[in-house]
Amino acid sequence: MAQGATPHFQNSMGLAVIEISAKEFMCVGAKPPFDHPHVFIDMGKAEDTVCPYCSTLYKFNGSLPAGTAKPAEALWHDEAA
Repeated sequence: MAQGATPHFQNSMGLAVIEISAKEFMCVGAKPPFDHPHVFIDMGKAEDTVCPYCSTLYKFNGSLPAGTAKPAEALWHDEAA
């Protein structure tokens, strides 16, 4: 599946909370090969949500540039794409 415009985030660092600039995104868990099924998450009107696979808490931060995260290492790029 092509990544396209939907940002992908990962939590190989084992953080309790990751701030992100998107309300619609993909969580991949940890970096491959330790990833979980890549799940599409839509926060809707909420300001935070929990990934049903890895329990990472994602918090929306509208002050971040589009397609970024805090920490920046949480943004995942598929090198094969």
